[in-house]
Amino acid sequence: MEDERWSPTPVLLTVDLVILTLREGRLCVLLVERGEDPFRGMPALPGGFLNHDGEEILDAAHRELNEETALTAGRVHLEQLGTYGDSGRDPRGRVVSVAHLAIAPGLPDPVAGTDAADAAWVPAEAILSGEMELAFDHHRIATDGIERARSKLEFSSLATAFCGETFSIAELQQVYEAVWGTELDTRNFYRKVQAAKGFIIPAASGRRTTGGRPARLYQAGPKTVLFPPLIRPASSATEEAARGEEE
Repeated sequence: MEDERWSPTPVLLTVDLVILTLREGRLCVLLVERGEDPFRGMPALPGGFLNHDGEEILDAAHRELNEETALTAGRVHLEQLGTYGDSGRDPRGRVVSVAHLAIAPGLPDPVAGTDAADAAWVPAEAILSGEMELAFDHHRIATDGIERARSKLEFSSLATAFCGETFSIAELQQVYEAVWGTELDTRNFYRKVQAAKGFIIPAASGRRTTGGRPARLYQAGPKTVLFPPLIRPASSATEEAARGEEE
């Protein structure tokens, strides 16, 4: 028999997006300035509540992504990052967020959505260092998203999601350096990329001249798992671990 003294706590569901791109060689995160309470005027990740018409979670993530960046499903890497449901994360009540990680190359200057006063690309380092305080628990979510991207670059082909349809190995190296926040040895990187069979393949468009020697162009290959993996330099990983312990 159901206990009449017990009643379920109303739970609201939102989606939040950690949207990453490279701008001027730096890993950047899209933040919006909240135009409404709570946390009016504070930077936050873009996102919103599910519609009341039976909208699916993934559909809500794509809708929010399109509203913030005008990107469609076919032009972006989108994956579920995690569920965040601490009871005190939102002063409006029990609100659970299903966060997603989105990655695309060369995203334009953002335009604020209907419930945001402003929107801007912010260097990831400003968030990781704690220099910028975010609304709700969005600092934790953003940090998790950045670390997810950094980790997946080691074992998957995710780096190509930061590139255009065709790219040079030098441009691919710039992705790794920007996301990992460390410089890489060019010859060593070239050797490791070529050793990961199926990671990238020569593009039909051939070569592109960029002011010096013509650069051979590549495109994403058929493999999504890298073997052997491209392991992040120990110094970069150690610094991130130390920073996480300090926080």
